Amino acid sequence: MTAGVLLAAVLFPVVGGVGLASNRAADTVDQTSGELAKGELPLVTTIQDMNGDPIAYVYDQYRIPVEYEGIADTMKAAIIAIEDKRFFDHDGVDWQGMMRAAAKAGVDGEASQGASTLTQQYVKNYMAFVVGDGGEEAWQKATEATIGRKLREARVALQLEQQMSKEEILTGYLNIVPLGNQTYGIGAASKAYFNTTPDELTVPQAALLAAVANQPTALNPGQAPEDAIKRRNIVIDKMLENGSFGSDQERAKEEAEKFKAEPLGVVDDLKLLPNGCVGAGDGPRYGFFCRYLIDYLDSHGLTVDMLRKGGYTIKTTMDPVATNAAKDAAEKQVPKTAEGIANAISVVQPGTDKHRVRALAANRDFGNNAEAGQSAYSIPAEVTRFGAGSTYKVFTAAAALEKGVTGIDRQIDVPATHTSSVYKNGNKGYTVKNSGEYPAKMSLTDALARSPNTGFVILEEKAGLNNVVDMAYRLGLRETLGGVNEGGFPLDGSNGLSQGEQFKQNNSGSFTLGPGSTSILELANVSATLTSGGTWCPPTPVEQVLDRNGQPVQLQEEACEQAVSPEIADAMVNALSRDTAPNGTAHAAATAAGWNRPMMGKTGTTENHWSVAFMGATPQYSGAVMTYTDGASPEVICSGNPPRLCGNNDANGIFGGQTAAPTWFNTMKVLHEGKEVAQLPPVNPRYR
Repeated sequence: MTAGVLLAAVLFPVVGGVGLASNRAADTVDQTSGELAKGELPLVTTIQDMNGDPIAYVYDQYRIPVEYEGIADTMKAAIIAIEDKRFFDHDGVDWQGMMRAAAKAGVDGEASQGASTLTQQYVKNYMAFVVGDGGEEAWQKATEATIGRKLREARVALQLEQQMSKEEILTGYLNIVPLGNQTYGIGAASKAYFNTTPDELTVPQAALLAAVANQPTALNPGQAPEDAIKRRNIVIDKMLENGSFGSDQERAKEEAEKFKAEPLGVVDDLKLLPNGCVGAGDGPRYGFFCRYLIDYLDSHGLTVDMLRKGGYTIKTTMDPVATNAAKDAAEKQVPKTAEGIANAISVVQPGTDKHRVRALAANRDFGNNAEAGQSAYSIPAEVTRFGAGSTYKVFTAAAALEKGVTGIDRQIDVPATHTSSVYKNGNKGYTVKNSGEYPAKMSLTDALARSPNTGFVILEEKAGLNNVVDMAYRLGLRETLGGVNEGGFPLDGSNGLSQGEQFKQNNSGSFTLGPGSTSILELANVSATLTSGGTWCPPTPVEQVLDRNGQPVQLQEEACEQAVSPEIADAMVNALSRDTAPNGTAHAAATAAGWNRPMMGKTGTTENHWSVAFMGATPQYSGAVMTYTDGASPEVICSGNPPRLCGNNDANGIFGGQTAAPTWFNTMKVLHEGKEVAQLPPVNPRYR
């Protein structure tokens, strides 16, 4: 009786008073079978460098999809022999098995006995690994021993057989089934276990994969080789029964015995695909870029979940030559295991259509082992909680030019001490002193090269603090000033104002001295904006995104904009061109590196010597470096080879011309080898 009810339920979904509910069930069947027919399985996303070479993979399920023609006959014969020998004869449901399951349910209330066809197994695996997340709960739900689940599975299987050919169903099953060791489908399993492709599978290899199917844990060839080989040989016997080895019975038996005598043949080192930014490619070097890329995509319309399932091909802007040069330069100045000192660099290529991120590197290796000096944060791209010092004088100079306060050749006042009547320190005026001796007056160009503090606080008063902060934002410090609070923590709606607004509200004259949290990547992008004729573009790590079908995917990226006029940008590039001159703060670093090209540059040192920076650019490349204390308790960084932490004694504190500037020049020397010497743009007399 139960069998009769089951058959009626499968064949006639609309019955009497339950017509509405049954119609809804039928709609669900149609939808599920339609999705199955499309074959949208979770696939691996491949991340490439600018040359198209893979640098990382991201996935939930390691799967290499194959077509029917790309599957060896041995594999087809093996899976059919052990799982569904009447596969090419039935309509998707093994009625005898279903009746036995129904009869069993009539006795104990469960469908614990099954004879599922390959079509039904395809449905079951789809529900577990596509509809579900592939976890234990999803698998239990997809395989629960109830008549209701069997009924739904059978309905979908029947529908599927009307929409897909037998060859398509068999291919779909072989592409989805879990085969152990984080592999799904025979494409990935063939590579992982045998370092081969599905079209080259031998009988013993195909039989092992068929044996492991849907029992990947119990029959793991590495952990249970005896059980795996026993099950493999059962598959070979089933292939013999099915006539897979020819009609000559004696010869077929000999073939089968020969195949059964072979060892498992699994490679010693499984060819598994590394997953994520840590283990892929040269993870310690490329990981910072990879981490930034994934975060960037997640915030621009391509979520992490989409990446882990979508099978995208992402061609990035990462230049391996630039990355390796930057990594080597950063480590040369500060060893990777240096306690409490990070040295990070970002390289951006200027342009009026895109600002391509070419390198993100650090003395630290990318990874999860902090004791080995590793970091899993993209420190060259994120907003550090340390300042970039006097590099912020660039924004004061640019705002002063735009407001007509001065020109790059005009003299500015540089007193030894200045007490501001505009900015306050409590109830008193804000007093600032110079570090070193300077003439009473200097041209703006010389002042940028030699970096007196008083002259730029006076310029900031004249240009207006709000205008200076806004200039910094426009030129590139977007996340630095608009996305974090004054502590450098991302805004969440409850942790205060943005850092930029806090500087404005507090009327902080110290802004021009760069005490606030700063993104190294955004600092590099500031130089790219200036050397791109004042065109700001978001620093992008993406060259192209293709979906699983090779079609372009459009990201929600910000458009480029004219941050300042080309005339002001060109004037600023020239005003910043003397940092490598004999009196410039980067002269020693440039000389040591053998630098002989026109460029713009600016060093920076925070008052407490907890961090130093250097930003600079040629017309071809822009970059920024920050060296900062990254331990649990910030300390002064003292100069030395290598630099070291020295408590709170800043008597021998490091300056931006040390460590940071040499890292920049050693990187850029490699990148400019063989390239033409590009000249700086002319200056409009209006800004002289």
